[in-house]
Amino acid sequence: MSVHLTRLRELATERFGPAAAELSGDADLFEALGIDSMQALDLLTDLENAFGVEIPDYELQGVHTLAGLAEVVERRL
Repeated sequence: MSVHLTRLRELATERFGPAAAELSGDADLFEALGIDSMQALDLLTDLENAFGVEIPDYELQGVHTLAGLAEVVERRL
């Protein structure tokens, strides 16, 4: 598991509770956490701050998993 994926899981757990700690990298974030697009934006803000990156909206189109978010973060670092 990548360091970025581990940190993303930690951020999701901090924001959405213990269910996020068990979230697999390929699970759909919206379904697994029961979140909506506004809550996903909050998570995005957390990860941008944690990694010191800015992620444009176009890079997130079609990304619905922690593994997908980790790949986006790795590209931006």
